[in-house]
Amino acid sequence: MLCEDIVQNIFLKFYENMDLIKNKNSISYWLFKTARNDIYSFFRSKKVKSDQFNVLDVDEVNKASSENLEIEYEKRELKNIVLNELDNLPDEQKEIYLLKEYGGLSYKEVAGIMEIDENLVKSRLYKTRQKLISLIRKVET
Repeated sequence: MLCEDIVQNIFLKFYENMDLIKNKNSISYWLFKTARNDIYSFFRSKKVKSDQFNVLDVDEVNKASSENLEIEYEKRELKNIVLNELDNLPDEQKEIYLLKEYGGLSYKEVAGIMEIDENLVKSRLYKTRQKLISLIRKVET
C-alpha cells in the first residue's frame, strides 16, 4: 500500500512536470531521483522505529552479558557516526556508498543506476570510505 502510494505520487509529479524536462533521454534518471527523494522524505517524516527483539512479551527478552551490550552499543554508535557523516558528503558520494554498502549492489549495477562509468563508481566509493575511516580514527582517539 505504501509503495503504491509513493509510486502514484511520483508519476503524478512526472505528469505535472513532464513539459519541464528538457532532455527526454533523462526521464528515467528524473524518475529515479524523484523516487529516491520521496522515499527519503517519507522516512524522515515518519522516523520509523522497529522492535529489534521481535518479541511480544518483555520477559522473553534474554538479558545479554555486559560485554555483548558494550559491543552492540559501540556498533550502534559507529553506525550513527557513519550515517551522520554521510550527510556531510556530496550527494554523488553518499548515494554511491548507500547503494553499494547498504543496498548490496555491484559496481556495475551502481554504475547503471547512476548512469556513470564503473571506474568512477569505484573511485568515488574509495574516496568515501577513506573519509569515513579518517573520521572513525579521529573519534576513536
